[in-house]
Amino acid sequence: MKKNTPVILIFLSTLLCSCAPKALYSFYDYDNMSYKFLKNQDDKTIEDFMKCYQQIINKQKGARNIVPPGVYADYGFFLYQKGENKEAIEMLNKEISFYPESKPFIGRIIKMIKDEK
Repeated sequence: MKKNTPVILIFLSTLLCSCAPKALYSFYDYDNMSYKFLKNQDDKTIEDFMKCYQQIINKQKGARNIVPPGVYADYGFFLYQKGENKEAIEMLNKEISFYPESKPFIGRIIKMIKDEK
């Protein structure tokens, strides 16, 4: 029995590791990109950050298969800053549709964008 103990332990640890829960959301390189953006807000960094948002939105592989809270809103605000108001409002509305609790805050931002026109 003692000879088989290491084999059994390895088997059990492998079995337990393979049952690890899947992350709720896929963030890809968001942490690194947000750090770069905070350090250097030039056009290249902003473009890379926008691509990161697009990847999070278009290639979501998390357990919930939906975009994490705040991503549509944040991406929409970047679009607004670039002058792409129609696309920004679409993203902000998507944030509300997936996370209705954000409506009081996001609704005011949408109103602000529409009133600016």
